[in-house]
Amino acid sequence: MELLADFRANLGEGPCWVEREQALFWVDINTPRLFRWSEEEGGSVQDLSENLCSILPRANGGYIGGAYGGFVAISADYEIRLIANPEPDLRDNRFNDAKVDREGRLWAGTMDRHEQRASGSLYRMDADLGWQRIDTGYRVTNGPAFSVDGRTMYHTDSAVQQVYAFDLDVHGNPGARRLFMQFEAEDGYPDGMTVDAENCLWIAFWDGWCVRRFSPQGDLLAEIAVPVQKPTSVAFGGRDLDRLFISSASRDLTDAELAAQAGAGGLHAFAPGVRGIAERPFAG
Repeated sequence: MELLADFRANLGEGPCWVEREQALFWVDINTPRLFRWSEEEGGSVQDLSENLCSILPRANGGYIGGAYGGFVAISADYEIRLIANPEPDLRDNRFNDAKVDREGRLWAGTMDRHEQRASGSLYRMDADLGWQRIDTGYRVTNGPAFSVDGRTMYHTDSAVQQVYAFDLDVHGNPGARRLFMQFEAEDGYPDGMTVDAENCLWIAFWDGWCVRRFSPQGDLLAEIAVPVQKPTSVAFGGRDLDRLFISSASRDLTDAELAAQAGAGGLHAFAPGVRGIAERPFAG
């Protein structure tokens, strides 16, 4: 396990490997900062005009993501422009994690900033920038992830420690939500996730000090300790997609806990012995 960038993010989230730049991007949701790491240049920090909750590449250049106030377009020089606000009546909500599926559609969840109300929803944005609400009733949405064939979507409500699965048709229309896995207090809270080339699911566990790998049937295959209490999400990257990057948070840790956790809020990585899948940029 390597500590690649010790940025002490308050809530480091949403790592995304951008193939065209051979670089990893991730955000600090609670401060207006964007992080970037590459093998050649190391880590860097970009100050932003507003807080981002996610950032993902677009096929036609620039980026797309979620912010406190809605879906946003992000230019190559990191100017942020609102595309749409699906929740103008929910002022205490914000976006959280987001991913692009195998067909280039964007999926993103919202949540109550105070993590108290089940006011969050899951949205899909298509290439024409039209969006629709797919599911609702979440406290802390997290980690959309997609099977190798794109026909299964995993999604999480971290607050209730549940991971769900949806069957998707070729147009991205989901079937009924079903419970895929339920975790207990001692497990930590399932957070961001990704799928590897063997169709297995990797999940970061907030307050769990680890990432875990599960089979498509939900069987635990591996548990890898992380030297921080609050790993937040995972993404495969590197030239051969053979490294697993782990973002983390320093939020709510005491001074003593921070002193004991080298790299809390930093970016960690290791070689898991399996490769990831090249993620598609957003088609719009």
